[in-house]
Amino acid sequence: MYNSRTDLVEYVSHFNQRMAIHSKNKTLICKVFPSSLGPMAISWFSNLKEHSISSFREFTQAFRTCFINCSRVPQLLDSLLSMTMLEGKTLKTYFNRYWEMFNEIKGNFNDVAISTFKVSLPTEHDLRKSLTRKPVGTMRQLMDRIDKYKRVEEDQ
Repeated sequence: MYNSRTDLVEYVSHFNQRMAIHSKNKTLICKVFPSSLGPMAISWFSNLKEHSISSFREFTQAFRTCFINCSRVPQLLDSLLSMTMLEGKTLKTYFNRYWEMFNEIKGNFNDVAISTFKVSLPTEHDLRKSLTRKPVGTMRQLMDRIDKYKRVEEDQ
């Protein structure tokens, strides 16, 4: 479902991949596409003049023109570097916020992300102590360690 905030070009590309088996049937593709639109985009679609678009290519161009301003701008690495775990917040809440931000950053900054996650935890946090004593080398290892500490936190 296109929610008017996700990457528009990526979304259309993904839709085309899903419909690849029907690539010869342009009419079907044009009829199916609107069913994947969220409220804002379906409103735009509903307001199109009848017979104003003659092909799926023309349709996606009009769609891109309308929604290109809604596409998410990738976050900068600085956004991740400035994050800290707020007092009174759970590790789960912080990790979800951190992971969302990490996924919005373009590029491969895994080493930086691992380091900044550790130093953004309070110095007395058990996970920070664990990551200092036994550092992790990959995001997968970091996520596994975080999951372990989230379970402990949830059991308390």
